[in-house]
Amino acid sequence: MNYFRTTLLLAAMTSLFLGVGFMLGGSGGMMIALLLALAMNGFAYWNSDKMVLGMYGAREVDEASAPEYVRMVRLLAENAGLPMPKVYVIDNAQPNAFATGRNPEHASVAATTGLLQMLSPQELAGVMAHELAHIRNRDTLIMTITATIAGAISMLANFAMFSGDNRNNPLGIAGVLLLMVVGPMAAALVQMAISRGREYEADRNGAEISGRPLWLASALEKMTIAASQIDNAPAERNPATAHMFIINPLHSGRMDSLFSTHPSTANRIARLQEIAAGAKDL
Repeated sequence: MNYFRTTLLLAAMTSLFLGVGFMLGGSGGMMIALLLALAMNGFAYWNSDKMVLGMYGAREVDEASAPEYVRMVRLLAENAGLPMPKVYVIDNAQPNAFATGRNPEHASVAATTGLLQMLSPQELAGVMAHELAHIRNRDTLIMTITATIAGAISMLANFAMFSGDNRNNPLGIAGVLLLMVVGPMAAALVQMAISRGREYEADRNGAEISGRPLWLASALEKMTIAASQIDNAPAERNPATAHMFIINPLHSGRMDSLFSTHPSTANRIARLQEIAAGAKDL
């Protein structure tokens, strides 16, 4: 059901983008929007992982430079039935992590130095199992596509505001105002709905990969407290990437509200505790 819901939301995002193109330039504008979406998603498909890793100054590590971390990821990848991803470290005091890559064969996981220093080996395993679940579920590609389309909708809305020529807009100036306000907001809501749904699913699947749901629950509690106190400057400069992290790296949107990219930590921990209790009952 979660995959069906994600598919519907992706379809809604694409339809919204085409609708913005139509509002901006009629049928010709819709065709331009379609071509733009294909070009942007094609670029993101091949290059998004390199861009994000570079944005955060991630450095690749191996068993010689980070033996315990890399061996843990290798073991969890085997448990998940995945190829070994590339493993990165980000020099950042905020405890956090994300996964990226267009498919399981071209995937990477990244953890901050704060995460590696703060968590116990068991808690770290819970976090990395969560990130591997994102890779197995191909969430990294889904979230790249939604972020790309959401950004394109905002770009078209800004173009409509500054173009000054609304002759092709079926609703004229009213259509421009609608694009400026409703378009980006609707795109953000769809993106956030997809992101939150995929986080819950990755929590559940990650618990299966590690075999210990409470490892992740304990890690989430520690990370949320620390993330609220420690800045993540690259994330603050690039808030469009915030949805990639396991914990919201920004100092806002911590509530499980309409405009949050992440579910509340309390809700996530409660679900993991339910999974752990159910496993004991078997």
